[in-house]
Amino acid sequence: MATSERASAAGDVVAQAHAKLLADSSLQFHLTPFVAPRPPSWLTALLKALQTLGPVLRILFWLAVAAVVLAIVVWAVRAALRYRRRYTPTRIGGPLLGPDPASLRPAAQRAQALLEEADRLAAEQRFEEAAHVLLFRTIADLESRRPKAVRPALTSRDIAALPEIPPRAKNAFAAIVAEVERSFFGGRPLDAGGFAACRSAYTTFVSAESWAVGART
Repeated sequence: MATSERASAAGDVVAQAHAKLLADSSLQFHLTPFVAPRPPSWLTALLKALQTLGPVLRILFWLAVAAVVLAIVVWAVRAALRYRRRYTPTRIGGPLLGPDPASLRPAAQRAQALLEEADRLAAEQRFEEAAHVLLFRTIADLESRRPKAVRPALTSRDIAALPEIPPRAKNAFAAIVAEVERSFFGGRPLDAGGFAACRSAYTTFVSAESWAVGART
């Protein structure tokens, strides 16, 4: 077979294969160009609004940062003042104690009325309530006389450690706190002996000797 005949036969085979390939409907030869989807109108409007509000949002962001920093500084200053107030000795005649340290001492009539109420509860075998009355009424009395010294955030132990209270009265108050805490946190009900200890400590707490200048245990 001549060379020209062989080339013609090969061309026919290629043409037949190409025609068969084009006739195959499972193949796609014409691809449509990719068109990016358009974002919804609300998203476009939102993006434009954010671009417009960009400077305002930056200002709001830095204002928020400044507010957080200011809050931390205020907290730190208050904590430092509380620490200084708690651990700096208060001199007699200073702005907290006034001319007489006994200004924090409960009035005799209030103390007597409180003891009578506690005794009434104790007579009904309500020893824990009686001790709580002695403690919480004493705290309320101290707070009413010196609100700047006795603050709501202070615990009973904090109040017992206040430098405004003379040592003897401080120890008596701490004894009441100890009895109440043992019954409240220790799971041991306060009995008649525990109330008697609280009553005795309160009697010591309100005595004039406990609030005298230089009073000791």
